[in-house]
Amino acid sequence: MTATDNPDAGNAPFVSADWLKENIDAPDLVVVDGSYYLAAMNRDAEAEFLAAHIPGAVRFDIDSIKDFANPLPHMIPSAEDFASAVSAKGIGDDSRIVVYDGAGLFSAPRVWWMFTIFGARNISILEGGFPAWRAVGGSIEEGPARPRQPACFTARLDREAVADLPRIEAALADPTIQVVDARSAARFRGEAPEPRAGLPSGHMPGSVNLPHTEVVEDGFLKDPQGIQDALHRHGIDPTKPVVTSCGSGVSAAILSLAFMRIGHPPQALFDGSWTEWASREGAAIGTGDPSTR
Repeated sequence: MTATDNPDAGNAPFVSADWLKENIDAPDLVVVDGSYYLAAMNRDAEAEFLAAHIPGAVRFDIDSIKDFANPLPHMIPSAEDFASAVSAKGIGDDSRIVVYDGAGLFSAPRVWWMFTIFGARNISILEGGFPAWRAVGGSIEEGPARPRQPACFTARLDREAVADLPRIEAALADPTIQVVDARSAARFRGEAPEPRAGLPSGHMPGSVNLPHTEVVEDGFLKDPQGIQDALHRHGIDPTKPVVTSCGSGVSAAILSLAFMRIGHPPQALFDGSWTEWASREGAAIGTGDPSTR
């Protein structure tokens, strides 16, 4: 299963709701609900899953499959812990994985990214998410996830796809690399508060802003021209190396998909993102109009 299952997907790894309806009963298919919401969204991902989900879907909670030794939010776990968690959910090396979220396109890209960096061979995102599934008349299941037979997922972390703090500092000092922040313009400029208490708003000096909402429309990733237009508005050159960032590594994955769609996948995603950068004592914080490079 590849992006070619949806001719409009471009280089991004999507399948359509119609495709999923036709293939929902395939024995090797595992549908994953990767819903996650910020507190300001006033939604409960677990409660919504119990109320309604795609039949046979398993839950993937980024706050449960993470590095618990790290105080930062939902940082990636070790390869061993990731393998153990997803294997227990019945996801194996040969599974065809389709991940979705209840917002359309918000947290599913983060879950897709996690599977990808740990070596999943066959993973896609449901285009339009759960709202698209409902729109095509897909059947709905209630209650906890159905038990699945445990499988064997072999996790090998692609470390080059994950940017840590030293790598971000080096990227910000390198004029050939663009660190692209997916947060809102108001948060980037330091005019709106961060959703995490005590964390200042603003941006990493030298980074550029591309709010993820500018590459998403009605829960769908925009077409290549729409993405190119957004990049042009913000002075971003997709032919130059890119590292994506956001508040805590979730919406940055949406930008990663956008760059993939236009044929320029980013080098990496900054897992700790703004939360890691700004929570340090004496961290350099830029404010004001978004900068361009």
